[in-house]
Amino acid sequence: MIIDQDENTTIITQEKASIIELVKKIDILYDRFKNNNIIVNITKLDVVKLSDVIEFLQLSNKHRKAKHSFVIVANNASFDEMPDEIIVVPSMKEANDVIEMEVMERDLGF
Repeated sequence: MIIDQDENTTIITQEKASIIELVKKIDILYDRFKNNNIIVNITKLDVVKLSDVIEFLQLSNKHRKAKHSFVIVANNASFDEMPDEIIVVPSMKEANDVIEMEVMERDLGF
């Protein structure tokens, strides 16, 4: 797991860990970046299944409830299968765009 900081966004890149291990590690280290927007980059996986994304749902809900963005980047996912409760995009550019839009919405009181 690689953790990078970019202004108010933490980018977590999955290297070799399984999705379950990655979620556990993020949960353990959560206090380090709980006040930032989070991008989880899992593009190194050959295929991203719905069950993989569901593993992040509890963490995503907790983070979004605290008024911060949580976005998963997965270029090998079937986006039609992804639940509406979690944001999954195919590229880092789109992840940053989503965060930018959500920050504007929060600033406007939405």
